[in-house]
Amino acid sequence: MSALLVAGTTSDAGKSIVTTGLCRALTRRGVLVAPFKAQNMSNNSMVTRDGAEIGRAQWIQALAARAEPEAAMNPVLLKPGGDQRSHVVVMGHPAGEVSSRDFVDGRRHLARAAYDAFDDLSARYDVVVAEGAGSPAEINLRAGDYVNMGLARHADMAAIVVGDIDRGGVFAAMYGTVALLEPADQRLVAGFVVNKFRGDASLLTPGLQELERLTGRPVHGVLPWHPDVWLDSEDALDLEGRRGPQESVLKVVVVRLPRISNFTDVDALGLEPDLDVVFTSDPRSLSDADLVVLPGTRATIADLAWLRRRGLDRAILAHARAGRPVLGICGGFQMLGRTVADPLGVEGGPGEVVEGLGLLDARTDFSPDKVLGLPEGSALGLPTGGYEIHHGRVTRGEAEEFLGGARDEAVFGTMWHGSMEGDAFRQAFLGEVARLLGGSRAPSSVSFPAARERRLELLGDLVEEHLAVDALLDLATSGPRGTWPLLPPGAGR
Repeated sequence: MSALLVAGTTSDAGKSIVTTGLCRALTRRGVLVAPFKAQNMSNNSMVTRDGAEIGRAQWIQALAARAEPEAAMNPVLLKPGGDQRSHVVVMGHPAGEVSSRDFVDGRRHLARAAYDAFDDLSARYDVVVAEGAGSPAEINLRAGDYVNMGLARHADMAAIVVGDIDRGGVFAAMYGTVALLEPADQRLVAGFVVNKFRGDASLLTPGLQELERLTGRPVHGVLPWHPDVWLDSEDALDLEGRRGPQESVLKVVVVRLPRISNFTDVDALGLEPDLDVVFTSDPRSLSDADLVVLPGTRATIADLAWLRRRGLDRAILAHARAGRPVLGICGGFQMLGRTVADPLGVEGGPGEVVEGLGLLDARTDFSPDKVLGLPEGSALGLPTGGYEIHHGRVTRGEAEEFLGGARDEAVFGTMWHGSMEGDAFRQAFLGEVARLLGGSRAPSSVSFPAARERRLELLGDLVEEHLAVDALLDLATSGPRGTWPLLPPGAGR
């Protein structure tokens, strides 16, 4: 069994980036690599070719490894439905709910599913690069952990700890992460990687040397901050940074819903040179929007109520009544319809029926059975496709059909995620938006698939140049050496 755990000092420390870059770098060496994350908590997901749902990050990592994405790469996916409960996806399919109250006892079956999937991948690939979650130093959760040191212990694999130096305190975070672990876990931690470094490397060297002296573990490299490192996002931590070019022709305003999901739908729009893509929860920001986008959500009814409390419903209705384009995707489309009904309490209280915004002649009824698929069709005279992940069943009335949804003049609604990633269709849609606004738009030459591949290649280049890839591969194939020093206070536990 050859594997390496990429853990982190915190969430968003760079685990996904390092895992993705390692997958590409090792693949270049001819190694058959599989990404793995035992448990992902995210509302950004993707559908595999065989109809399984996995985290978007693992899907991208599989592309980096030039491997076919599959459910075993993310056996447990938790999709937050509120502050204290999550919908559970096991091996790509719905498996009930889990709450914060049963974090340990209610998850033992999830740990078994995760370990079985890991063992299966390990038998079929040369190396498994496993991404941790949060921080392994969350000692209050260690008893039920199967994604960080619990997984490392299961597989007897070495772990590296990634820290984000851009947010400060990285040396304390790295030392403290190891020092808080119990001895059996500390013995598996085999070094560090610094992420997002800016500036003069010589100023960092004394700190790296001292960290190595204090912990007895090597620093396996320092990844520089790079403006073009951008992956399809796993969570909503970086939405504020998605601003377009300074001089744009069209302003796209995306409503930042509290339970926003699959907001990667607008990633392709963000690459267009003449678009400014802005996320907002302020109704005033819609006043100068050319296109308003209502993205997907994990809780349509709850987020529709939030929309109304914020006054965003009135801003959207005013925008649409002025003949300006609106695009709703999945849950966002459901909000644009006449009614949303949840007879069996899939999202919340059973029997709940609420009025939508009434911009499209459509009705949504939630069903316990989830639709997962890779639909294909045509719109605006072009073939296109996407992926479906939803419990809502939409009944269209008199409105024109549009990508599994409906269209009424300048209001578009689709149940398909990912349609904007198709270059030809995206250009046609933006041309239609410009026409509805009384103008025109020349298609750009932007290719989203090519841009994604360039980013993966860039990550591979950065990892090759700045990390000790051979040493990390040796850790994966040889395992932990078991002689790393034990640090207090965890050493005495």
